[in-house]
Amino acid sequence: MKTVKEITQLLMDQEEPSAWMKKLEMDERAGVKKALDRWNVNYKKKLLKQQALQEKIAFDDNYKLFQGALVAGVDEAGRGPLAGPVVCAAVILPENPIELIGLDDSKKIAKRERERLAVVIKEIALSYAVHIQSAERIDEVNIYQATKESMERAVLQLDTSPTIVLADAMALQVPCQTESIIKGDAKSLAIAAASILAKTTRDALLDDLNVEFPMYNFAKNAGYGTADHLEALQMYGPCKHHRKTFEPVKTMLEGGLVD
Repeated sequence: MKTVKEITQLLMDQEEPSAWMKKLEMDERAGVKKALDRWNVNYKKKLLKQQALQEKIAFDDNYKLFQGALVAGVDEAGRGPLAGPVVCAAVILPENPIELIGLDDSKKIAKRERERLAVVIKEIALSYAVHIQSAERIDEVNIYQATKESMERAVLQLDTSPTIVLADAMALQVPCQTESIIKGDAKSLAIAAASILAKTTRDALLDDLNVEFPMYNFAKNAGYGTADHLEALQMYGPCKHHRKTFEPVKTMLEGGLVD
């Protein structure tokens, strides 16, 4: 008879249900029951992720009007923060990219998993592009126009021309058919992939800004108006990467409220 440790290891290596696992249901040892229950829970989670992946693939496939049509997904990261750029990404994925199981809206995925998925996306994508829109440009034209412009530039920078572009809640003007998808990063695999690239790129940029401007704690707050960030603004004033048309930065500058 195999030990609990041996059975646990066998289950860890088992990807699909097998006849030998049915016999474990009769095993009275608590450790075996616990290991089998854990395997079943993880397997159900895996099935749900596979189903979600296929649903997102099917969503994108619905926009392919002919065999071989290429769908580009577009998304942004960083529209709301007080500091840093807005980053937009465009991605064209291959047919049935099963390597992207678990891919979802970047905000729903842990940082380490986002970084892993970003590597996979870059490896398998037919084409991808990332555009970085500065805080200065955001102040010049407003955040909506700056994001729209950045999304369009990301599409134009793709090495391969898409047949149709699916953008997350943004109507774009590019040389092909486009669709604005509300909550697209939860529905479209291509948009979710773009979300991951935009988010991981922006996070890395804010980590770099944190080295130059450690007083704002950008590595932790990503430029959002957290309590520690607002306190630092009062103490040090804004830096060149702050969005001067965003509140409370705008009022602080106009009213001379910066110490």
